[in-house]
Amino acid sequence: MLKRTNEVTMQGNPLTLLGNLVTVGENAPDFIVADANLKPVKLADFKGKVKIINAVPSIDTSVCSAQVHHFNTQAAKLDDTVILSISVDLPFALNRYCAAEGIDAVKVTSDYKDLDFGLKYGVVIDELRLLSRAVFVIDKNDKVVYVEYVKEITTEPDYEKALAAAKACK
Repeated sequence: MLKRTNEVTMQGNPLTLLGNLVTVGENAPDFIVADANLKPVKLADFKGKVKIINAVPSIDTSVCSAQVHHFNTQAAKLDDTVILSISVDLPFALNRYCAAEGIDAVKVTSDYKDLDFGLKYGVVIDELRLLSRAVFVIDKNDKVVYVEYVKEITTEPDYEKALAAAKACK
């Protein structure tokens, strides 16, 4: 398994990411994660739609929560687009979080079981077994059109660039 060093930091401290980099222009790797009810969710379930994948370390942190809330607000404005938020938080915690926070437009999912998404998209933090912060936009034909691996994972991604990439897929 590929180990990548010095690509991301947490509070300035370098971390090791596991898996390959996903790049613009390639076919998006399919993956399986679990929804808040432990049901499997695959990228292929959203064939023919624009997909924004929002990877976060943990839903229970302020930056991750802000990121999910921001995309939840934006999701209602995007036609024919699905936004998946993926972390390794347990589905039970995700269910509680969504109910308490009113998250209803983003599909909040967990990669807790096999790290299938995290390894295929190169966002598993080796030292923590969490996902690094990243955003991927995938067009209706499952081509990757935008990628942001957030360098300092305690900061938010560039929402405007990600949303512009999604809107350009129409």
